[in-house]
Amino acid sequence: MVQAVLLGEADGITVPNANGDCPLIDGDVTRLNEAYFEHCDRIMEEANRRGIVMGVLPSWGRYWVNRKGQKRYIDRSNAEEYGRLLGERFRDRELIWILGGDCMPLDEDEWETPVLLARGLKEGDGGRHLITFHPVGPGQSSAFYHQQEWLDFNMNQSSHGTHDHDNGLFIRADYALTPVKPTLDGEPRYEQMQVGFYNSVQQVFDRFDDFDVRQAAYFAVFSGACGHTYGNNNIWQMWEAGREPLIGADIPWKEALHHPGARQMGYLRGLMEKNDFSNLRPAPELILDGPDRGGEKILALASEAGDRVLVYSPYGRKFTLDNRLRRGVWQDAWFDPRYNVSSFLHRGTNRAMQTYTPPTEGRGRDWVLVAERVE
Repeated sequence: MVQAVLLGEADGITVPNANGDCPLIDGDVTRLNEAYFEHCDRIMEEANRRGIVMGVLPSWGRYWVNRKGQKRYIDRSNAEEYGRLLGERFRDRELIWILGGDCMPLDEDEWETPVLLARGLKEGDGGRHLITFHPVGPGQSSAFYHQQEWLDFNMNQSSHGTHDHDNGLFIRADYALTPVKPTLDGEPRYEQMQVGFYNSVQQVFDRFDDFDVRQAAYFAVFSGACGHTYGNNNIWQMWEAGREPLIGADIPWKEALHHPGARQMGYLRGLMEKNDFSNLRPAPELILDGPDRGGEKILALASEAGDRVLVYSPYGRKFTLDNRLRRGVWQDAWFDPRYNVSSFLHRGTNRAMQTYTPPTEGRGRDWVLVAERVE
């Protein structure tokens, strides 16, 4: 899935797109500029044709909340109608609606605006598409909308504050709620984003690298997330020479598409699909010894059938695994999340408490133990 915004963050209403079209007539969300939305429709059509589902934000947050005197284009008076128009316009596209846009409500009017928008979307598309909510970071959609029936799954934003932030905490907190809903990190630390830029008054030279985004992805997925989001500071704003950079963007976005973190997200997907991801669950009880907090935290997944275990060691630290419930013959291998390579480790009937030492140790030297019953 690719996330995109109809009313974009950087002057997405008043500055025209590459075709010279603005999205709204006279800034009215109930009067859509057909040329602009035809262009959006063609993009979605091409994405769907390539097997890509679009994650579509009707608006960035700045247009429905009252912050710093900025104009509100969407409120209780027009949110439902705007949603209905969008739902009808894109009802036949393969998409997921994402409300919010990096904002959370501060009063009753703001809280109700996404509720009405969701109602309009469902009226317009007949309830064909899932809906979630992208909160401001660090934050969780569940803090405001978990009990809403229109919220099909939760989304959190663990954000860009620091290295080694355990974003799996957000996932585990959501799964402790009732009713249980799927959840994922919609905005973790982005590759090449300045670290903690919003916490500093000085220029930030430290940037997140591929290990940072890889660690966040494995922390979330191994905590039970239903998926994960990859972001790159140069790509989200499609920066190129001649455009004003935001948050220190300095690499043309087409070049940034080939950064290692992006490629490694594909490796994670392949690993999960190969190991029947939908039947894996977090299994912290299997870890008997090893780092249990912070950036070095060891995390485990196990299959419902008890025939598969995956363990993530973010810094390559050794850990002790409880193998006492194993039955039959098992095969262990080390998976390298940097290069998508697996190395055979052991085959046998080990039914004891076993300590595993990854091949290398230190920052950027993370490993996954993949253990599966073969007989």
